[in-house]
Amino acid sequence: MAGNAFTFGVKPGGLTDRSEVSILLCYLIKTAAPISRQDIENALLSQQLVNYFELAGSLADLETQGIVAVDEAGLYHITPKGISVTDELGFDLLPRSVRESAIRAVIRAQQWVRKAAQHQTEITKTEQGYVVHCSINELGSEVFGLSFTLPDPLTAEMVKNAFIEKGSDIYAMLLETLTTDTPEDTEESESFS
Repeated sequence: MAGNAFTFGVKPGGLTDRSEVSILLCYLIKTAAPISRQDIENALLSQQLVNYFELAGSLADLETQGIVAVDEAGLYHITPKGISVTDELGFDLLPRSVRESAIRAVIRAQQWVRKAAQHQTEITKTEQGYVVHCSINELGSEVFGLSFTLPDPLTAEMVKNAFIEKGSDIYAMLLETLTTDTPEDTEESESFS
């Protein structure tokens, strides 16, 4: 049985009507602006709240109608016209669960982008497998680096994504482990006293 191209990938409770998708986009852009198209797509599609075709069409319509604007950096902003549309329709037509899911997803997408900028990863294929080099950079220089050799590209991609998500935690735990006195260190320092 063939599915409808405009509802494909939308979970039950998601939005399939173009006007609802447009209102959600207005609400989202008003709440999270400035926001990139990539962050909007990642957020809404990952949560299966809308279909890609409806999302793309609605964004184009909103821009054409002057409800949203895109700046030189490619970031979306709500216009005064868009604010009034959102204020009038946003809360009445959109289920609270959809609004909250969309905002949570956008926040996660934006955090991922920030983490990916700080937590650098690179996968290199070698004769031994796949080397994942993970590093944390600050002020243009590497302050922490760690490499893993893994057997296959899927495992390498998992490690890459985990480091992007948890790199700061890994760095903090490793630094604490390396700088915390062990019982043997304490006994040795007492014996020299």
